[in-house]
Amino acid sequence: MQEQYPQKPGIDFILKQAFFYWNKTLVYQLLFSLIYLSLFSTVFLYFSGRYGIMDQLLGAMSDYMKIGPAGLDQYKNNISTIIASEGFQNFYLGLVGTLIFLYPLNLGFFQIYRKIDLKEQVEMSDLFVGYNGLNFFRYASYFIFWYFLYSIIAQTVILPVIWVMLTLFVAPLMFFQNKTIFEGIALNWKALKMYFIEILVCTMVAVLFKYVGFAIFLVGGLLTFPFWNAMIYSLYKTIFTEKA
Repeated sequence: MQEQYPQKPGIDFILKQAFFYWNKTLVYQLLFSLIYLSLFSTVFLYFSGRYGIMDQLLGAMSDYMKIGPAGLDQYKNNISTIIASEGFQNFYLGLVGTLIFLYPLNLGFFQIYRKIDLKEQVEMSDLFVGYNGLNFFRYASYFIFWYFLYSIIAQTVILPVIWVMLTLFVAPLMFFQNKTIFEGIALNWKALKMYFIEILVCTMVAVLFKYVGFAIFLVGGLLTFPFWNAMIYSLYKTIFTEKA
């Protein structure tokens, strides 16, 4: 497969295209959110209850509220002690492991959107294509690599944003064109240099729409949570031209 970079598309076109894919797959958006959030919440509650993490954190917060600003140093020490504990480390690893397991679920939307383009029948099994055969290990490995670097730079303000934008198209490039992780990053960098404003604006819209559903519409957030994938596909389809 080869890539070409066509004449720059308008941001409005990319956004309309993303909302089109999202609107056409609301049932799958809901199913994705229910699976993702249910599994993550179950693991969170299990490990939190097993190691008493939330009780410890709430206890530290309660002590601080009783003492006030004078107890800030003690509060920081308590939080540091909780985070350094073996229980919290197991709790954290459990959550990260869950995120790794759930990541390939996102790839199903790329399969669904491509089928919509080809006017093919979409099936429920398409949502789980990221778990077929070696796909799971391939995409889980990519997410481990992605998350490892993200966790290192997470304390900064700008670097996490740059890392997200620099890897925005790696998953679809791996999925549609069988690129390696580093080939995908190289192509992503070329696209980012040519379409920086378009990618930045669409990324901001996707993030806002993804989470604002929970803040404003509560349960409606189950439909907006996976919107990120529709935006990525819309950008990918507009920027990259696949040729056999």
